[in-house]
Amino acid sequence: MPTERSVPAQRALRLAFGTALCTAVSYALALPLAFISPVLAVLLLASLPRPLPFKGALVLALVAALTTSIGLLLTPLLRYYPVSGVLLIGLGLFLVFRFGLRGGNPLIVTFLVIGMTMISAAGFAEFDLAMAVIGALVKGLLLAVAVVGVSHALFPEPANSPLPPKPPAMPGDEVPRVALRATLIVLPTFLLALSDPASYMPIILKAVSLGQQSSTTNTHHAGRELLGSTLLAGVLAVLVWCGLSLFVHLWMFFLWMLLIGLWLARKLYRLSPTQLSPGFWLNTLITMIILLGQSVQDSAAGKDVYTAFAVRMALFILVTLYGVLMMHLLQGHRTRRQGVT
Repeated sequence: MPTERSVPAQRALRLAFGTALCTAVSYALALPLAFISPVLAVLLLASLPRPLPFKGALVLALVAALTTSIGLLLTPLLRYYPVSGVLLIGLGLFLVFRFGLRGGNPLIVTFLVIGMTMISAAGFAEFDLAMAVIGALVKGLLLAVAVVGVSHALFPEPANSPLPPKPPAMPGDEVPRVALRATLIVLPTFLLALSDPASYMPIILKAVSLGQQSSTTNTHHAGRELLGSTLLAGVLAVLVWCGLSLFVHLWMFFLWMLLIGLWLARKLYRLSPTQLSPGFWLNTLITMIILLGQSVQDSAAGKDVYTAFAVRMALFILVTLYGVLMMHLLQGHRTRRQGVT
C-alpha cells in the first residue's frame, strides 16, 4: 500500500527532489550560468502548488525574455549618460519593488530586477555578453519548468490540498519606505558590478535576493535573517563541497543536493518547526546554490576554488552587512521623524 504523506511532507519532497534534479541536469548539459536554473526551480516549486501547463511555460519564458530585455534598452543610456542611467535604474528598481510589495507577481518582480541590473551591467561591458545572459536565463527557465513538471508528476499535490497562504498585506504607508530600502540594498552592488559584470553576476543575484528578502517592516528580524541565511548558506556550501571531494561524480552532486534540500525543506514547510521564517530557509537554499554552483564552475575552469570561494563569500557577507546597515539607518531616520512630529 502506498504511504499517505501530509501535504507539507509532499511539498518538501518535491522541492528537494526538483532542486537536486535541476542542479544535476543543468551541470550535465553544461548550461551557461548553470546555477540560475536550480535557483529558478526553487522559486517555482516554492511558489506554485501546481505544475505550469505547456502554454503557461511558453508565456513565462516569453515574459522572462521581454522583462530582462529591458536592460538592453538601458545600456546606451548607461554608456553615454551614466549618471542619468543610474538614476533611471534606481527609480525603476523602486517602482518594481513597490509593485511587488503591493501584491505583484514575485517572479515578474525577480525578472524585472534582473533585467535592470544583471542585463544592463552585462550590456554596459559588451552587448554580446548581455544577449548571452538573457539566453542563459531563458534556457535555465525552460529547464526549471520541465523539472517542476517532473517533480509534480512524481510527488503530486493532493487534489483537496489547500493553497499556500498568501503573505499578509503590508500597510500602504510602509510600502514606499520598504521599497526604498530594497532599492538601496541592490543599487550599490549593481554599481560595483559595472566594473566587471562577468565576475560579479553571482553578487548581483545575491543582492536581488537580499532586496526581496528585506521586504518586511521588522528591521531587527529582517537584519538577523539576512545575515543568518547568508552565513548558513556558506557553511552548507562548504559541507557539500567537502562531501563532493570524497567522490566526484554528477550523481553524488545530485544526492548531496537532495540531502541538503530535504533538511532545508523540512524547516521551510514547518515539518521541523523553528522560530525562523520560511523566507530564511528559502534564501539559505538559494544562496547555497549560487555559492556552490560558482565553485563547481571555477573548478571546471581550472581556477583556485578555495580562494575564489573565500573572496565570493566575503563579498556576500559585505553586501549583506551593508543591507543590514541600510535597514537600520532608514529605521533610525524614521524613528527620529516620528519623534519630531
